[in-house]
Amino acid sequence: MRNAIPILAAGMLAIASCQSPDQKIAMNTENPLLSEWRTPFGVPPFDLIKNEHYLPAFEQGMTAHKAEIDAIVNNEEAPTFANTMEAIERAGALLNNTSRVFYAVAGAHTNDVLDSVRTVVSPLLSQHYDYINLNKGLFERVKAIYNQLDELGLHAEQERLVSESYKDFIRSGVALEGEEKIRLQTINSRLSELTTKFGQNVLVETNNFEVHTSNPKDLGTLTSSLVSLAAAEATKRGHDEGWSFTLQRPSINPFLQYSPNRGLREKLFQGYAMRADNDNANDNKAIIEEIVRLRVERANLLGYQTHAAVRLSSSMAQTPEAVLGFMDQVWPAALNLAKAEREALTKEMKKDGVDDVLRGSDWRYYVEKVRKAKYNFDEDVMRPYFEFTAVRDGAFALANKLFGVQIKELADMPKWHEDQQVFEVLEADGTHIGVLYMDFFARDSKRGGAWMNSMRSQSKMDGVVTPVVTNNFNFPAPAAGGPSLLSFTESQTLFHEFGHALHGLFSNVTYPSQSGTNVPRDFVEFPSQVMENWMSEPEVLKLYAKHYQTGEVIPDELVQKMNEANAFNEGFRTVEYMSAAYLDMAWHSLTQADHVEARAFEKQAMDQMGLIDQILPRYRSGYFNHIFSGGYSAGYYSYLWSELLDADCFQAFKETGDLFDQETARKYRILLSKGGSQEGMDLYREFRGKTPEIGPLLEKKGLK
Repeated sequence: MRNAIPILAAGMLAIASCQSPDQKIAMNTENPLLSEWRTPFGVPPFDLIKNEHYLPAFEQGMTAHKAEIDAIVNNEEAPTFANTMEAIERAGALLNNTSRVFYAVAGAHTNDVLDSVRTVVSPLLSQHYDYINLNKGLFERVKAIYNQLDELGLHAEQERLVSESYKDFIRSGVALEGEEKIRLQTINSRLSELTTKFGQNVLVETNNFEVHTSNPKDLGTLTSSLVSLAAAEATKRGHDEGWSFTLQRPSINPFLQYSPNRGLREKLFQGYAMRADNDNANDNKAIIEEIVRLRVERANLLGYQTHAAVRLSSSMAQTPEAVLGFMDQVWPAALNLAKAEREALTKEMKKDGVDDVLRGSDWRYYVEKVRKAKYNFDEDVMRPYFEFTAVRDGAFALANKLFGVQIKELADMPKWHEDQQVFEVLEADGTHIGVLYMDFFARDSKRGGAWMNSMRSQSKMDGVVTPVVTNNFNFPAPAAGGPSLLSFTESQTLFHEFGHALHGLFSNVTYPSQSGTNVPRDFVEFPSQVMENWMSEPEVLKLYAKHYQTGEVIPDELVQKMNEANAFNEGFRTVEYMSAAYLDMAWHSLTQADHVEARAFEKQAMDQMGLIDQILPRYRSGYFNHIFSGGYSAGYYSYLWSELLDADCFQAFKETGDLFDQETARKYRILLSKGGSQEGMDLYREFRGKTPEIGPLLEKKGLK
């Protein structure tokens, strides 16, 4: 599942004001992170920043931020919105700039030094934000304003800023005293260490594993571009010949789909499934068990029974019961569909003369066989029509048709890796909107998945500050001068992450903490998933899906075959994802976790759901970065929740008879522009005129 925006640091105030290009940071000029950024559009000077710059920048950033907070607390004037709320918004600009740059680079192009910095800085940031979030003096000033909300005549954005800040302080534990407060700080610090180590272990495990073969028969019907990538990987890993396949998605998935070697498929599949669960130095089981224990203890200190109850109190869903009730409306039909698919795959396997039970490592291979037999469809036939730059340009063309925006590539921009491309996003009249970085290809230094970073948030508090956002992917890199050809699923990922980018770019709010993707977890995936709906529509495909050699537009009959064939495996896709969402909720609905063993707990949770043996959760516990190293704990369900919104939203366009209806697009862009300045469901109702219905979601998935 595609990842969204990584958490930058612990605490509600981690996302603070970003300075505009004309604002100066009065620090030394030897460290680019501590200097004014004299770059086009004020983007970070990635070409000047070195590994050794980060730690001193973090240290000075925390020192400056603490001084700014102390000045607010010690202000002898009575608390006002300007001297308290807006002052908090402005505080921490230097630290925020450093954090955004560091975590963006460390996620996409890390090294041993950056890993070390991350290990050192994580507990320091936890302590720093505890100083702010548990600061009684600061809270009292916010509380004083909160208690006067009805009398101050604030506008809606200001009122929400006050009320949400007040609630965040309460949820952070500001009311705790004495030993309880000290214990909370200790827990927060330890959790920051554990979650950092968890992610590092997953990356090492992912990079270390390979399956090597020198038998060309093992390659099956893999495309020449993927074969070239595997040959290059073998050379990189020291082999004189043959092909190496890794646990990176562009490598493992095609091998599982097309290799006829059942033994090697099983080896690669188990390598993926057992990451960080191998009783070695990178094993995450003990880390998971400690994380869960500490999260339960922290929830209890804050007055909640479970970690899920804490996390969901600020979400659209509000409660664990609401989340589970929603998922339970989808799960039974999805599981039954997956079981029917299993029967079809088993029959196909028997035709191959394999007298055995279908395994998880067989699933993708026989899906392709069924698609060929039943629909005369081969997914790899699609790849020549989805060359990565064409797909990118298709996403840009869609944004132009819906919103009128222009996207132009910028040359000679600072980058953190040579593979990056940088674009200016403009209104139809040429007005600058923001800057978009795109980083497409898989590499050992990049974590898995795909995600968006906000390098600078839009705001209007102190003049116009325009956004800078990034999209990050793990697509197969071009090999031997050839093209990078994407699968249909990889192409969906590009449109998905571009949707996140538009959410950040279209923001039009006053305060940076309410800008763009600063919204609840179960709302943040909605604007990204909406974009996936358009990409497979025939009239949109004609904009970009053209054969990279001949320029031929993808034939209508091939699109029809693709849509019919893709519908076949919907049970698997939904069950694989939802089982991970249920696993997340199981871990974080625990009321006590003193004697929990990670592997046994996961098995019990999945057995209770009736998960069939051939399907693993999309993320098993050992490599579930979303919930144990990212910001999605008790929130992985949000993709399905957002899919409810996106299916209903796309239905609004379909009801007009025009997928590019300008009035509907205008109203949708207004929704995107509001960021977190309004409650998510209120924003959706304003756009749609009603509460979203589950019918379009079930119909889209073939479950109705």
